[in-house]
Formats: sequence, structure tokens, C-alpha cells
Amino acid sequence: MNIKKLVRKDIRELIPYQSARKIGGKGDIWLNANEFPEFNNIKLNNIILNRYPECQPEQLTSCYSSYIGINKSNILITRGIDEAIELLIKTFCNPQNEKIIFCPPTYDMYNISAKIIGIKSYEVPLLNFSWQLDINNIAKYISDAKLIYICNPNNPTGNLINYQDIITLLNITLGKTLVIVDEAYIEFSPIHSLTNLIDTYPNLVILRTLSKAFALAGLRCGFILTNVNIVKFLLKVINPYPIPIPTTSIAVQFLSKNNINEMRNRIFDLTLNRFWLVNKLKSMNNCVEHVFNSFANYILVRFYNSRKVFDILSKKGIIVRDQSNKLHLSRCLRISIGTSKECLEVVRVIQKINSLCVY
Repeated sequence: MNIKKLVRKDIRELIPYQSARKIGGKGDIWLNANEFPEFNNIKLNNIILNRYPECQPEQLTSCYSSYIGINKSNILITRGIDEAIELLIKTFCNPQNEKIIFCPPTYDMYNISAKIIGIKSYEVPLLNFSWQLDINNIAKYISDAKLIYICNPNNPTGNLINYQDIITLLNITLGKTLVIVDEAYIEFSPIHSLTNLIDTYPNLVILRTLSKAFALAGLRCGFILTNVNIVKFLLKVINPYPIPIPTTSIAVQFLSKNNINEMRNRIFDLTLNRFWLVNKLKSMNNCVEHVFNSFANYILVRFYNSRKVFDILSKKGIIVRDQSNKLHLSRCLRISIGTSKECLEVVRVIQKINSLCVY
């Protein structure tokens, strides 16, 4: 039996997302998935697993509402941002004639999720090197696009999207298109969050996660923040038991006042590591062509020979993410910010490459 013939043609041709764990190989220092470099102490006591969980756990919704400062009715919990991306496409896009817009270089799952569901995409690249929205070009495609995905801070470039551009986009799409702002990394630049605009713009959808700043990437817990009517429709489509009971228990622990303060202290330390790493790399003129400004927990670096740098780092057990196949990112590697010790090791290896001109 030829199973391939039974598979949808577009799925047969799909290039799947290459997760950091899938392509990472073997290493001692993992700086390729924008994970927090240190693990948490987690307590799981008296968890009851013979019953199905609540669809939207009330305790977790309340805790996140207190943390984020918006009403509980504006929150939908999902299994990470990836489920949220897919859920929005399933709910709002008709495969026959509606599309999404995404702006590369950015997170690949916006486009891949659309393809899996059978939705076509408009690709409107960010403006080269500034990595800002091309508003005039986006405006050309709004008429038959239901969703626009924006990552802020943007992954993998690390920059913030211009606030006024997002406001302009929200205004020109009002009543036509949802603007979805992925704030997975916003805790590293919290004053730039758009949560205060949810009541103002009914077409604004914000995606958040506990994977990054809260150091809970293995938990798979995300949130959709938007107006009540959108939440009601998403509840029709989301799986009936999306949030496992252990996930709720752990997430609630880490949304306590003490743990939130600890998270902010960790971000402060990590930001110092980022500044230090950026300054060190900028001094390595022989192999480093450019270090892009970042407002997240990673940096994008263009090397004169990124393949050679990537291979040498890998041989030394340091795993980073090669971005050179992405639009406008030739010779670029993305390096997650690790501990002070890990950053020191990255610098030590690249300094050796720089001094010997081995690139």
C-alpha cells in the first residue's frame, strides 16, 4: 500500500519546522533554542490524574490575570504559543479564499501552521536591516487576509517592532483583519508590551508564554490575550482538555509574587550577560561582521564565515542556531544568552577563531 498517495499533496511537499532539539546534535552548552539557561525547582504534591482537567483552569487564569493586569475574560490558556498560532488560523481562516500575512525573517511556525491547515500565506518581508514592518506593502494584501502575525521582539533578529507602525496597522485593519502580536520574549522588554491596548483595539490578539523568561519551556503553557468575543469563538475550537493538571499546578507556582520577583531578577542577570557578550563580539573584527541589537534573550550575529564558526563551536560542544538560510540573514548565527560561564566559553572559542583568522 502506497501511503504517500493518501497524504495531501501540500503535506507531501511541506518542509517541516526544524526544532532545536531535532537538529541540535550533541553538546554541553545549549544556546540554540532561546531557553532560559538554568532550571527551576518544581514541587508536585498530591496531583490527581484520574480525572480530566478543566478546559480553562480557573486558578491559572486568575493567577495570570493578576500578573498581566487584564481581566480574566480576556485570557485563553493554550499548550504553548504554537497551539495558539494554529488555533487562530483554524478559527478565522477559510481555506478556499482567505490567507494570513507573515513578515520574514521571523518565527517559521506562522507560515508552517497555515500550510498544515491548508491556508495560503502572503509573505511581506521586514525592511532589510532595520527589520521593521513594510506597512505600505502589507496594506496591499489586507483585503483577503484574515490574520497578520508579528513577532515583538522579533525572532530571530531580536529587535522591537516600531510601536507607531503597529498602531497604524491596527487602525488600517480594524473591522477587516486580526493583528496577532507574538510577545513570547516581551518579559525581556516589558515596557513595550501592547496589553494595555486590548480594550482599545478589538482586532488585537497578543500571544504570551511561560517558556522563556519563566524558564518553563518544557511545560508548554501559553496564553492568548484578546477581547472577550474572540475568546468565545476560540473556545469553540480548542481541544476539550488542553491543559494537563500538572501543567496548571506548576504554572500557578511560578506565577506567585515571589517567583515573579525571582524571574525578574534572573532577567536582570541575563541582560547583563547579553550586554557583555555583545560588547565582546563587537571587538572581534576579524571574524564578526555585525552584531545586531537585541531586546530579547538571544543575539543575532553576522560572521564573515558563519559555517566555519558554527562547526568550530559545535566541535567544542557549543550548540547555536544557524539562520543563514533565512531571508536577509546570510552568514548569521543566533546565539541564546546563557549563564556567565557559558557566555565566557562562547567568547573564548570565538576569540581564538578571531585571533587565528580561522574562518
